[in-house]
Amino acid sequence: MTTVEAAATAEHRQELSFVLDDEWFGVEISGIQEVLEYRRITQVPRTPDFMLGVINLRGKVIPVVDLRQHFRMQVTEPTIDTCIVIVNVEVDGEDTPLGILTDRVQEVVELDGADISPAPRIGNRIDSQFIEGMARYDDHFIILLRLSEIFSSDELQSVISGSERQPEAQTEHAME
Repeated sequence: MTTVEAAATAEHRQELSFVLDDEWFGVEISGIQEVLEYRRITQVPRTPDFMLGVINLRGKVIPVVDLRQHFRMQVTEPTIDTCIVIVNVEVDGEDTPLGILTDRVQEVVELDGADISPAPRIGNRIDSQFIEGMARYDDHFIILLRLSEIFSSDELQSVISGSERQPEAQTEHAME
């Protein structure tokens, strides 16, 4: 049974919807730790292009990535609506917090599993291996992301390793 077929058999699921480049995306709410207002991000040298840097969140160094850049969308400057969504991703069998930069967070939506369709094979701006499915919500399609498939384990490890190299004194300023 595919992930979409399994989702279709479930009664409801909750997704945090957010916007990147005027397209709606969703991440299952169980993978979300919290949503933060945009704050200064401290850059870390020698990390992948899509890694913006790190923030200090209650004493923990959290790497922040730009999905726009990873999905090859046009990169823009942060606005008043820009948020950082803290998600938990699995790295080497361990849940690891990771910040995802979004243009804006929309809302938590409840979807019927039967309303989730497989991703179309053509016409997407991102590789469909990252897409769990597509759901219609009001006047929008929400692209449901598989967080575990967006980044390769090597990419995630380099992001986590890069954030661990960041000196603590510099990350304290990221909270400002």
